[in-house]
Amino acid sequence: MGHLTRHARLTLTLAAVALLAVLGWTAWASLSARPALASEPATPTAGIHTIKHVIMIMQENRSFDSYFGTFPGADGIPMKNGKPTVCVPDPLAHRCVRPFHDPHDRNVGGPHGPLNAIKDINGGKMNGFIIQATSGRIARCKAGSTSPACQSGPPADLMGYHDAREIPNYWAYAKHYVLQDHMFEPNYGWSLPAHLFAVSGWSAKCTNPKKAMTCTSNLQGPSHGPGSILKKYPHGPLYGWTDLTYLLHENHVSWGYYIVPGAQPDCDDGAAATCVPKLQRVGTPSIWNPLPSFTTVRQDGQLGNVQSISNFLRAAKSGSLPSVSWIEPDFTHSEHPGAAVSVGQAWVTHLIDAVMKGPNWSSTAIFLAWDDWGGFYDHLVPPKVDANGYGLRVPGLVISPWAKRGYIDHQTLSFDAYLKFIEDDFLGGARIDPKTDGRPDRRPTVRENVPQLGDLVKDFDFTKPKRKSLVLPLRPNVDDIEGRIG
Repeated sequence: MGHLTRHARLTLTLAAVALLAVLGWTAWASLSARPALASEPATPTAGIHTIKHVIMIMQENRSFDSYFGTFPGADGIPMKNGKPTVCVPDPLAHRCVRPFHDPHDRNVGGPHGPLNAIKDINGGKMNGFIIQATSGRIARCKAGSTSPACQSGPPADLMGYHDAREIPNYWAYAKHYVLQDHMFEPNYGWSLPAHLFAVSGWSAKCTNPKKAMTCTSNLQGPSHGPGSILKKYPHGPLYGWTDLTYLLHENHVSWGYYIVPGAQPDCDDGAAATCVPKLQRVGTPSIWNPLPSFTTVRQDGQLGNVQSISNFLRAAKSGSLPSVSWIEPDFTHSEHPGAAVSVGQAWVTHLIDAVMKGPNWSSTAIFLAWDDWGGFYDHLVPPKVDANGYGLRVPGLVISPWAKRGYIDHQTLSFDAYLKFIEDDFLGGARIDPKTDGRPDRRPTVRENVPQLGDLVKDFDFTKPKRKSLVLPLRPNVDDIEGRIG
């Protein structure tokens, strides 16, 4: 067993040993974790290992109900005779606002810090959205903010929803592939912890980022609270706990984190709806680009894996995608409130079209999600897995030639499911687990193992021939899209 990695050995169970006895060593070794090669053909009989390229595209700040609340068959906005039966109180107007169709291409949304999430949920009543947005705006405008929101009426656009008229490509992907209607943000709150969970299954703050055991749960960010480590480590690293790239690197599994250089709009804690945008660069750690500030990435010499999006597009065209890819937009392409929804959809379509036209499509799974709810209304009460979350529901899509057609996945999911899928596909089921990964930290929960979490393998059918690609126009006509998906 000398050539198996330490993590693969640690995850062998009695069932695996029995399988080894039946199959023989050679057969077992062929199923174990190994780097995915771009030249390997897709093999339906291999199950999850048919997928040799996982791509996670993370857009910004939309709830499930705001994008798919009226999608047929989904757990969407409660309706009777086509009219919403739920409403959210507006304290200034002394009325209750029902969800409504919003045709606007730009939205305002609401505050989305950890406390806002808890108050939006309001003990399961799911009615704090407008109160939170109103109180946040009053405080901000009294402080002299020049935000356009200070000149407008009640912040009720967060009760609005879009449908196929505004986001036809997203609805087309849902009809042709898989829509997940119980995908929850892994944490309470804003973008930074969500992006940290997406790469590591945790969000924490470390008194010494070079020692993982000094890290404790934190959903605000390293710049908050007494003893800000940004002052002590102004050039990083900031994140000392274990992330997925540590296991990928140890197991020789290729990865890339692709950034669109530009502006990043989120404030330092997400509780404010507007702030001065900051620059987002490939080599500069930021809210949407946290990996350059992970101790493991620096120690493993993998800072170069954080790259410009142009490298991803070239790899998609040439058939040289890494096994695991994360893609982050800039503000313009993000769908973050203030940015145009149509531009973000066109950008995502461009990425997906590039993969579909490339040599790696036949062995690829694309997971598309939005990092947090952005203050927008959602009616579904999130399940609780630990003190950090889950947070509110966000849209989730699975796009792959092996994805089930027109399938709505009702499993309870979060971004932790992406980590679980990657670990099962490429790492022999090893987890980011302080007890087994060789790099202990104080995370309260091994999120990939919580019993509530569903299994993304159920979104695929590897027994049937792979499906044709759905290459879509960047600026779609709704009737044209309907014709393409039949």
